[in-house]
Amino acid sequence: MTSNKLVYLFKEGNAQMKELLGGKGANLSEMTRIGLPVPPGFIISTRACNMYYDKGDELLQEVKASVEEALQSLEVEMGKKFGDVNNPLLISVRSGAAVSMPGMMDTILNLGLNDETVKGLAKASGDARFAQDCYRRFIQMFADVVLKVDHIYFEKTLENKKDSYGAHDDTELTAEALEELVEEFKEIIYNQAERNFPQDPMEQLMEAIQAVFDSWNNQRAVVYRKVHKIPDDLGTAINVQTMVFGNLGNDCATGVAFTRDPATGEPKLYGEFLVNAQGEDVVAGIRTPLGIERLKEIMPDIYQEFLDICNKLEGHYKDIQDIEFTIEKGRLYILQTRTGKRTSLASVRSAVDFVKDGIISKKEAILRIEPQYIDRLLHRQIDAKAEIKHIAKGLPASPGAASGKIIFNADEAEKLSQQGIKVILVRPETTPDDIHGIVAAEGILTSRGGMTSHAAVVARGMGKPCVSGCEALSIDLEKEEFLVDGVVYSKGDIISIDGATGRVIVGEVPLIEPELSGQFREILDWCDEFRSLGIRANADNPPDALKAREFGAEGIGLCRTEHMFMVQERLPVVQDMILSENKEEREAYLGKLLPMQQVDFTGIFEAMEGLPVTIRLLDPPLHEFLPDIEELVEELTKLKALGGDSERISQLEKLLKKVRSLSEFNPMLGHRGCRLGIVYPEIYEMQVEAIIKAAVDLARKGKKVVPEIMIPLVGHAEELRLMRELVEKTVAEILKKEGQEIEYMVGTMIELPRACVVADQIAHHADFFSFGTNDLTQTTLGYSRDDAEGKFLPHYMREKVIPENPFVTLDLEGVGSLVETGVKKGKAKKNDLKMGICGEHGGDPESIIFCHELGLNYVSCSPYRVPIARLAAAQASLGKKTGGYGD
Repeated sequence: MTSNKLVYLFKEGNAQMKELLGGKGANLSEMTRIGLPVPPGFIISTRACNMYYDKGDELLQEVKASVEEALQSLEVEMGKKFGDVNNPLLISVRSGAAVSMPGMMDTILNLGLNDETVKGLAKASGDARFAQDCYRRFIQMFADVVLKVDHIYFEKTLENKKDSYGAHDDTELTAEALEELVEEFKEIIYNQAERNFPQDPMEQLMEAIQAVFDSWNNQRAVVYRKVHKIPDDLGTAINVQTMVFGNLGNDCATGVAFTRDPATGEPKLYGEFLVNAQGEDVVAGIRTPLGIERLKEIMPDIYQEFLDICNKLEGHYKDIQDIEFTIEKGRLYILQTRTGKRTSLASVRSAVDFVKDGIISKKEAILRIEPQYIDRLLHRQIDAKAEIKHIAKGLPASPGAASGKIIFNADEAEKLSQQGIKVILVRPETTPDDIHGIVAAEGILTSRGGMTSHAAVVARGMGKPCVSGCEALSIDLEKEEFLVDGVVYSKGDIISIDGATGRVIVGEVPLIEPELSGQFREILDWCDEFRSLGIRANADNPPDALKAREFGAEGIGLCRTEHMFMVQERLPVVQDMILSENKEEREAYLGKLLPMQQVDFTGIFEAMEGLPVTIRLLDPPLHEFLPDIEELVEELTKLKALGGDSERISQLEKLLKKVRSLSEFNPMLGHRGCRLGIVYPEIYEMQVEAIIKAAVDLARKGKKVVPEIMIPLVGHAEELRLMRELVEKTVAEILKKEGQEIEYMVGTMIELPRACVVADQIAHHADFFSFGTNDLTQTTLGYSRDDAEGKFLPHYMREKVIPENPFVTLDLEGVGSLVETGVKKGKAKKNDLKMGICGEHGGDPESIIFCHELGLNYVSCSPYRVPIARLAAAQASLGKKTGGYGD
């Protein structure tokens, strides 16, 4: 095996050659190696694909020589000749990247047929109808993939042909009708592609190879890679395989099956098949297939052989397998196996079951689960108490429930989603070209296709609810409406779908949040055995704190007190405090806020009894609590124009003056954080008093409270010194008065580049650092998050100026470097300094790995991302590194 080899026979490869042969090719090689009934073939490597993008046509000539040599091997093995008019060797050409991308690239079947070889196929098979059916399929696929002729022309022609012959289904068309169809298909190519359909089989093959290489960069593949964080430079391999036929008669079939239920993980065979059909009929959703269990009735011996192979493959790969098979004249062939795409529920259940069956270890189970998919385990469901009216029922293809406006077009779904409008994408069946619409939609509803159709597979992979094969729907794409039982539902109408039951429901339905399953809790408990990184939650109220604790949070890493000020009944008191003319007035209103704040902290402390609670003192600028300037001006102008109440006008003028005096050109960098505490110390004194009084009350009831008081936006050591002095003085006075001892900590949020650089100075006055990576990202990159995400970040990522959204995944080179500096300098000054992060990055798997490697004590994230953080932290402990890509 030489380093410059471009083409490999199946028998020359194995499962470890995935990067070079692609996932599909490596698995075909492996199945060949272990003696399974795999039709022979060869693989054009991913190396050839990447060279093609460098060398173009020149590379194709190099590949051609190797392909011709490999074809000769197939001819010898099969006893057939490629292009032979008497007994032709026919092949399929399929893409196969190292990372599974189902349906995103292109496939061509029956390659090698032309006007002469089709006669040879008819003679060899003894079935002229079968031969013409293969030929018309090949022409349509070649036209679509290679010549870029829209499939709609062929589908309309096929429908017209069925109508003219009174045929309900494709299988009812005669050989003569199919022969007519072939000529009409060739005429479509001549008219639409302005060239003849190629008759030379080698020309067909080389054009197909080029088209599959080109499909690596088609729109749907690029979008899929972006969504699943798959690198663009992997390239795709091409699998060239001898054809076996599932459409030779009623002792033939084709199908797809999973070794376990991909929706639930239940250990039973799950799949579909069609008698007398080719593979694309199953996945394309053109005919609604039969459940795999029916194969046991129709072909019992084949079913048992297939079941044995499924068990062998699952045992060999130690994971759920997604298997494509064909039965030709009573003989079973395995065309592909790959790791099965599955829901998070199935991923967790199967991993736990594999551990309990002794197939894999706990460590392997933990590393197998993708953290970014864990939140999909928390699928919303329709409230069982709700009265609902379901209008139709399809197949429950992907669990979860969703509501939204009916939209029939993927482009429009994407556009509306960007405007914040929730949509349900409704299609007869989806194709890979709809990928961007599927990404944008809340859920997918199709009238055709089964549980392994494109819509079902992609939706499950993305954790979106999907109902497929809902045949009660009569969809009119031109009118943008569908009909059910005589009732018309139009674009923009609200519907709901339940992917767990297959129900389609009129209107919006109430949804409830899910609870953690037993297997989910079990695998998270395993994660806790291995991880060293603590997991806290960002929570501002008792319900969120309780939810966080339920999900396994070990404390609160960020409690934002400003959210408490925004509560409607308190806002007038807060505004009065801000509008106060002097300190005495301000303290009077703060006195009214004190018991409210104390109640807040008591509730959170109770929810987190025995666990640390980090409370950030008031951070945002005061004008954020006041009415909007434009609204004030508008109201004032109207009152003056209409001769309104003079007292009200005077009040508004005074308020407007104060709002203008407090407003800032750049409030994010203005009078906020510790700067507020230094200028208005009475605000922070009130909050500290509320925290400590709440802690004292609970301590007297025998409850352990662990308050951590955090000073925001510190950039100078002197700022923290002053604020720590204020906190300690206030606490000492309260504890002396109450006669109670409370242990507490004082620390700071590190969210300015300067704070990272002088962290050793700041550490002198701190018990802990919490890196506020949201603001640290803004201040480091000079990005306003709202403006950046709305204006240029999508373009930057599309053009690869930056690899990821830095507000989702930590910018390791810039922000990460500053965090590392802050950690090293802080630890150098005070080795026992507690360190954590509390930005949204605390729930991002890639960022969590970085935090683990840096030796932080904890990460803090939103309650619903706590399970993700627990898993990601365990994977980091088990050696997973940053920079991986999804599967």
